[in-house]
Amino acid sequence: MDLLIIIPAFLVTIGILVTIHEFGHYWVARKLGVKVLRFSVGMGKPFWSKRGKDADQVEYALAPFPIGGYVQMLDEREGTVDPSEVHRAFNRQPVWKRFAIVAAGPIANFLLAIFLYALMFGIGVPAYPPLVTALPNTPAAEAGIQAGDKIVAVAGHPVVSFQDARQMILEQYLVDPIVSLEVETQQGQPATRTMDLTDIAMLADERDYLQKAGLRNWAPQLAVYAAGVRPNSPAEAAGVKPSDKIVAINAVPIQTSDDVMRLVRQSEGKALILKLERANEVLSLSVTPQWQEVNGQQALIMGISLTERSPPEVIQQLQFTQRYGLVDALVRGIEETRQITVMSVKLMGRLVTGEVSLKNISGPVTIAQFSGEAAKSGLTYFIGFLAIISVSLGILNLLPIPMLDGGHLLFYIVEMIKGSPVSQRVEELGMRVGLTAIGSLMVLALYNDLMRLIR
Repeated sequence: MDLLIIIPAFLVTIGILVTIHEFGHYWVARKLGVKVLRFSVGMGKPFWSKRGKDADQVEYALAPFPIGGYVQMLDEREGTVDPSEVHRAFNRQPVWKRFAIVAAGPIANFLLAIFLYALMFGIGVPAYPPLVTALPNTPAAEAGIQAGDKIVAVAGHPVVSFQDARQMILEQYLVDPIVSLEVETQQGQPATRTMDLTDIAMLADERDYLQKAGLRNWAPQLAVYAAGVRPNSPAEAAGVKPSDKIVAINAVPIQTSDDVMRLVRQSEGKALILKLERANEVLSLSVTPQWQEVNGQQALIMGISLTERSPPEVIQQLQFTQRYGLVDALVRGIEETRQITVMSVKLMGRLVTGEVSLKNISGPVTIAQFSGEAAKSGLTYFIGFLAIISVSLGILNLLPIPMLDGGHLLFYIVEMIKGSPVSQRVEELGMRVGLTAIGSLMVLALYNDLMRLIR
């Protein structure tokens, strides 16, 4: 069933991003007088095509492999050009025109991201307040973060939602590992908490960086749930299921995991009556703890691993909608695109130095999975996902690697400096290097995708 969502969502994602990217090249080329022969979405032999009705009769095509697209322009290096149209050939254009045409693709992706973010914030984004608590023995705990602290600013930048806080903490960490948080305590008092993340490898693997800092979201009310049930245990025999909410034991209300463990220890091996909530049901199950060896000592256990989290109804009460007017949404869209771009570039730099794990590189399988998850979560989530991928595509294409737009732009910059194009030999060598680099990157991305699937 998931594939029925994942595949269409992935095709829509790639289709939109590739079309907009190639349209950037196409639109600027035509505006600057370069003749366009074909506009193709997808790679390979087209399965559908249609000629435009204007004088140039551009061929618009769809091809079977949705991993890219291209704009084919009139070019003497790719075939014979009628002398009457030589002036419209791409290779005959001054370097500034060629630069503008090539740069237009990535720029279109950034403009699309701004539009998508503005649209997302105009519609309204489901959000949660930036209420946090600290995990024991972590930088957040050492900074004095208390349960219920509300983050109001990170390094002086105001915070509205928990997602804002997540993003700003990472952005600040990439600038300085000493992260200053302005908070409001549960008692309404302002305070400053300073987390020292110097010795924390925040991005060395795929684990959540906020958890590494010791921060997690907090809600005013927590409940105890069965995170898992051990096979062949008393709890499994009694019918306890993962995600059951433990409301009471022997009519004693349960508020924390410690309450459960205390009552199990006091049971002396006698049956306990667990009051559980499962979906819309209330159940009473009899579970008799058994003596087992735990860490070299005998202990009474039911076979339930416990977790504390806020019930769905509490989460629903906390949820609010971040919504902006037309102008403010556009401003927020520009700022969001800027932040994601700057962070992405910094993360790429850390990737080169080894501070960011290569495991964070994702390929088409992961993109497909996330596109499906975003589509299932709702329109605004999918729009936000499209915006992030659009920024990533824009940055990727600007990398100074031959075969990518950035590689061509690098050649044009060299041409501007030296006053003549780079030699054909240098260009061919660069293309080979670029092909090797892109191929290696794709292999690594696919390997990471497969490892995630296996895990």
